[in-house]
Amino acid sequence: MNAEKPRPHLSVIIPAYNEGKRIENTLQAIYSYLLAQPFTWELLIVLDGSQDDTPQVTRRFAEGKDHIRLIHRRQNRGKGYTVREGMLAATGDIRLFTDADNSTDISHFDQMKPLFDNGAQIVICSRDSKDAPGARQVVPQSPFKRFLGNTGNLFIQIMAVPGIWDTRCGFKAFRKGAAQKIFSLTRMDGFSIDDEALALALHFGYKIHVVAANWVNAEGTHVRKIDYLKNIWDALKIRWQLMTGFYDRHRTAADPVVEI
Repeated sequence: MNAEKPRPHLSVIIPAYNEGKRIENTLQAIYSYLLAQPFTWELLIVLDGSQDDTPQVTRRFAEGKDHIRLIHRRQNRGKGYTVREGMLAATGDIRLFTDADNSTDISHFDQMKPLFDNGAQIVICSRDSKDAPGARQVVPQSPFKRFLGNTGNLFIQIMAVPGIWDTRCGFKAFRKGAAQKIFSLTRMDGFSIDDEALALALHFGYKIHVVAANWVNAEGTHVRKIDYLKNIWDALKIRWQLMTGFYDRHRTAADPVVEI
């Protein structure tokens, strides 16, 4: 009789779309970090219908390595759909999603782990020093991008996530129960998944802990200027769904027990 495998302490989820040129370096950095840890872990790569060689690169990297899982979906559905898929397919007690460009290095989990050890349910990174002293962007974005980002963030705070100045840093970790509760209800398939997940966390009474990011901007972003306008629409939609009880109505079918 085969012994049941222990549940990983940490699941690292990487959503990947057309990342063939840079994902191998990210995977190597994350894999090397995880190998050095005393806790159990898994690395889950979720392929979002890439049109380049991302599937081949990730399969080649994973070959012969333990604790790496691939979800290969041929249809492109967006970052939000892909993050949701990975967070719900993960098996770890803590589930961390991070961007394929490695702008926020995996070593930031070193700041998160003590908070989880002390009972935190949700810990996120922020690039804004108003959220966490010491947060910084190593190479600042252009003034125009900063203007769009800051304006959009103020609106997102008013509509959905008050008190958090950087909702979009792609490095967020959730305890298993919180991840299942929140991501089973998220509906945003694009970049607004971050805002929706945090809005639901606040809606359900979770405390969101924030640690400082040392963020290194990577070339090749998939964010387009039109996405900034879409973010405004998505924030309005999240607000409306919160006000009308949409999320509460949809949690009755399969609402997991929250481990607080």
